[in-house]
Amino acid sequence: MKTLMRQGLATLLLFTAIGVLALRSTAQDSSDTVRKVLIKTAPVYPTLAKSMNIRGTVKLEALIAPNGAVKSVDVKGGHPLLTQSAVTAVGHWKFEPAPKETKESIEIKFDPQ
Repeated sequence: MKTLMRQGLATLLLFTAIGVLALRSTAQDSSDTVRKVLIKTAPVYPTLAKSMNIRGTVKLEALIAPNGAVKSVDVKGGHPLLTQSAVTAVGHWKFEPAPKETKESIEIKFDPQ
């Protein structure tokens, strides 16, 4: 009985290891890359944020199509008054073409001066 349980446990561990390796290879395929930005639109500093002297960095993740167009932008962090302006600006960016879709990590800094 113990031998049967050990075999079952060994089989379970083997399948778990195979599953983890499969997920890691998929994650590596969609990892962040660095594609050159061809057209970069500067974000508009929100009037309310500027009057309140709010500064900071907005972290974004953009999904870029093979032709270089921005398909979607997700906010990963930043002040709520600054995020929409950053998302709108990055949505207008154009990247160099690539063979497949990529995800790009982007940081937009806001500093009232």
